Amino acid sequence: MSIADSKNIEASPPAGTRQMRNAMIASVLGWSLDLFDLFILLYVAPVVGALFFPSTVPTLSLAAVYASFAVTLLMRPVGSAIFGHYADVHGRKNAMFVAIVGVGFSTAAFGLLPTIAQAGYMAPALFLILRLVQGVFVGGVVASTHTIGTESVSPDRRGAMSGLIGGGGAGIGALLASFVFLITSSVFPGEAFAVWGWRCMFFSGLLSSLLGWFIFNNLEESPFFKERQKQRAAGTAVKTAAPVTALFSSDWRNVLLLNLLITFGGGAGYYLTSGYLPSFLKVVNNVPNNVSSLILMGGSVMALISAILVGALSDAIGRKKTFILAGLCMIVLLPICYLGMAVAKDTGMIAFYALAIAFLGNAGYAPVLIFLNERFPTEIRASGTGLSWNIGFALGGMMPTFVSLAAGSPAQIPMTLSIFVVGIFVIYLIGAFLIPETKGNFR
Repeated sequence: MSIADSKNIEASPPAGTRQMRNAMIASVLGWSLDLFDLFILLYVAPVVGALFFPSTVPTLSLAAVYASFAVTLLMRPVGSAIFGHYADVHGRKNAMFVAIVGVGFSTAAFGLLPTIAQAGYMAPALFLILRLVQGVFVGGVVASTHTIGTESVSPDRRGAMSGLIGGGGAGIGALLASFVFLITSSVFPGEAFAVWGWRCMFFSGLLSSLLGWFIFNNLEESPFFKERQKQRAAGTAVKTAAPVTALFSSDWRNVLLLNLLITFGGGAGYYLTSGYLPSFLKVVNNVPNNVSSLILMGGSVMALISAILVGALSDAIGRKKTFILAGLCMIVLLPICYLGMAVAKDTGMIAFYALAIAFLGNAGYAPVLIFLNERFPTEIRASGTGLSWNIGFALGGMMPTFVSLAAGSPAQIPMTLSIFVVGIFVIYLIGAFLIPETKGNFR
């Protein structure tokens, strides 16, 4: 019997209260620390662009930085294949620990790089190599954090947990990055930030490695994975191919491809909202760093609220209906917010639109994590979730680069963003109408 023929039933006893709590904390903080490391680059993108990818056209320099961000995203499926296989065969806990520590150290290494003025074209080359290394570890974090949390909570809370890990973790990670940005921009004001401030931002990545060790010290393994270990020991487990091999077999290939319509839309929506906000505030609204960091901190809180609410909504009405509702809201409301924020002169109105954009962006992918978990059985869940998420988000993560290239000038960014999000969420809605309802399909 193949994995695809297994019944859609709860196949594992529920986790104890302590395990549920520890798994929730580990998944949320693990993902938030991972995104904290990634957000550091987004917050210093204009400065890094000038130091490593200088250009007389500001949007081209910015596009180069986002391209380096996309390079990391392209390596994430590789990380998911490596760490996802390990997590499915040997357990989620150790895979998570190694991946998060790796992300932290690779992030800190950016602070040691010479700039193009100091090392010529060797500087951007080293920068891109480090981005590749970082991307592998980031992909590994997804494969483990995006399974152990939802596998450890009760069925009626998995949607809320999905939002808490995926969107909430992103919000916390962005909030931490905003807080570090506020401190470093205050300690290194003005031109000093372009000398030492950006380096200190990257050095803070070591905090995620330290906190990762602390978080996972007392974490237990997922109850679903422990049950599969018992079945393997008793010889009753379903015989399967290697997880990645199974995913590209005829049983799962179409499932994987259909998932990408949702993950691409959710990923692109996220990177063009919360991910693009730091640059939007800087190059379109010309908001000072200290004010921008406060707005971004508020946006991170709004992202956390949005993710939990929409994730919980998917528990109430189902994943499919939630995706459809979110997609329709994106197509209508996001262009209004982009264009309104561009012409806003008052700081309060700029903050209002920024908070609305953060709320909408995270609503679009809050249920994605649990939807992916419910698409795959335990034997290939980490690999299937990780690859579906990372391939879709890799494609979606390229959109800020294309927006910056297509815009031509800062004044054209808002309209370009509006056009892109409409097209992207049409694709997202097509996926939402084609996918089956997965609520309760956890095996």
